[in-house]
Amino acid sequence: MVDPDLVDGRPAVGITSEGTAVGYTVGQVADLAGVTIRTLHHYGQIGLLEPADRSPTGYRRYNDADLQRLQHILFYRELGFPLDEIAVILDDPGADSRAHLSRQHALLRNRIGRLEAMIAAVEKELEAHTMGIALTPEEKFEIFGENYSEDYETEAEQRWGNTEAWKQSQQRTAKLSKEEWLEIKEAGDDLNRRMAAAMNTGTAPDSAAAMDLAEEHRAGIERFYSCSYEMHRGLADMYLADERFTRTYEDVAPGLAQWVHDAIHANADRHGAGPHSAEAW
Repeated sequence: MVDPDLVDGRPAVGITSEGTAVGYTVGQVADLAGVTIRTLHHYGQIGLLEPADRSPTGYRRYNDADLQRLQHILFYRELGFPLDEIAVILDDPGADSRAHLSRQHALLRNRIGRLEAMIAAVEKELEAHTMGIALTPEEKFEIFGENYSEDYETEAEQRWGNTEAWKQSQQRTAKLSKEEWLEIKEAGDDLNRRMAAAMNTGTAPDSAAAMDLAEEHRAGIERFYSCSYEMHRGLADMYLADERFTRTYEDVAPGLAQWVHDAIHANADRHGAGPHSAEAW
């Protein structure tokens, strides 16, 4: 069957008896609107967009009003309306083009609001995964204290982001709930208090009791990533080299950073582990 809108497979151009073009062919409208000819034919078959004008030779001709109706159809389709509902909306005698545009504007604004909320939620999740901590900023400060800074996480990723330890940490911490973080924080605080008590009672860092506490310290780190004795020794060196880590222990008890450092080294020696730098992760 020959399509009256196509000549040799190309859109036909209607000509008046005076020899001038009338309206738009189906092919021209398809190009203007960015839709297929098949789509326009379908709209015509269901009565959604059937141009009344015809060329003298019987070809469909779309006028400006048809193009405006098509614009509204495509807007409503983009907003998720089914075609039968769009037909009811557009055929409402009480709604003119301005009313449709106002409605579409309000619907688009509502969609933008929902999308912005979704974007914010996704960005929040991305940030949580990047940080390796599925917590809100308020929860992070609640758990890690007033000295906590998200800059620490950024710095850590820059220094160790390509290491296996970092990958393990990201995978394990991403699944931790706030309650689990609180439990980890409480266990760490308790260990720090016991190490401070041991130091204050004169326990030598290379004693069995001190090395056992150092071993408990290493086990706590392994909650996040595999921590060898060599790596543990390197971390101990960092506790003295970086004043932020030093302060963590000095705030518990003066001299504790050095004592923990020495106990970790002694424990590593006890297990036959030689020197190792944390930078080599």
